[in-house]
Amino acid sequence: MNQRIRYPKNMTITLVVLCGLCLFCIGLVSMMAGTPPLSPERLWRVLANTDTHVAHVLVWQSRLPRFVLGALAGGLLATAGVLLQDVMRNALAGPEMLGVSSGAAAVMAAIIIFQLPIPYIWQPWLALFGGVLGGGMVVGASWGSRSPVRVILIGVAVSSLFNAVITTIISLGQQDTISLFYDYFVGGLENRTWTQVLLVLPWITALLLSYLFVKRLNVMQLGDDVAAGLGLKVAALRLVVFICAIALVAPVVATCGPIGYISLLAPHLTRRLLQTQDASRVLPVSALLGAILLTGADLLARTLFSPIEIPVGVWTTLLGGPLLLIFLGRRLRGDHP
Repeated sequence: MNQRIRYPKNMTITLVVLCGLCLFCIGLVSMMAGTPPLSPERLWRVLANTDTHVAHVLVWQSRLPRFVLGALAGGLLATAGVLLQDVMRNALAGPEMLGVSSGAAAVMAAIIIFQLPIPYIWQPWLALFGGVLGGGMVVGASWGSRSPVRVILIGVAVSSLFNAVITTIISLGQQDTISLFYDYFVGGLENRTWTQVLLVLPWITALLLSYLFVKRLNVMQLGDDVAAGLGLKVAALRLVVFICAIALVAPVVATCGPIGYISLLAPHLTRRLLQTQDASRVLPVSALLGAILLTGADLLARTLFSPIEIPVGVWTTLLGGPLLLIFLGRRLRGDHP
């Protein structure tokens, strides 16, 4: 008796509500925690615009936009992870595993180190180009392979190639631009304002578009041959969904740096909680879990070793790296997570 329990659809609604409440609580704590700390009563006065100017600026211009950006970035990364894993039928697929994040980061490295006069609003589009280039190299090199581990190994090789490009660019830079790029490259939400939030916000369109693919993604899980037999244009669908996933990652890499493993963790946690592969149910819960994971990690980054702040990208790597090793180990043994 090795049957999985199939939870009813109202379980999805319950998880969405619980995740929403959890995210709300993280938001409240994020606005109260820090230096100086704010009591719940004072936070209420700040939100009601009846407190001092200093506290008002602290919350509205620093802590609140940082939390909102973290929630948006986490949701976009998690959704990208669901799309990549479903369309490639690879439980280990993710932007950091497929050369997408490193390709986008290489473009941003050139912009930052060489101080290219690129308007801020165009930087996500250039990051999108770099992500498509990196991901396209992995997909092209692994075309026809049915081994998930082989795809990931090719992805690691492509990521190493782009990291070498980044290192070369850094070696050509000046000390001030190198320090600026280092702050970007470790991945973080510190010093982000409403400017970055407004830059990422329009890209939610790609998240909404991803819900148009849910039925096709469910069919894709049956295998390419079955999907083609049911009338799907598998190659075209895979390309469109792949580009959509990269469009979700690009604005995050452009504004927050290459924050890793949220796109791997959130979909896996969601599928284990729901005990289903149904994309229509996995996508919304994954987006909320991704927002929770990133904002929660950022809260730890700000407060755990205060006044020293460890970038949130370090925390997500410390959490996601061991999990990736577990997944790879199970794959190599022939088990399935």
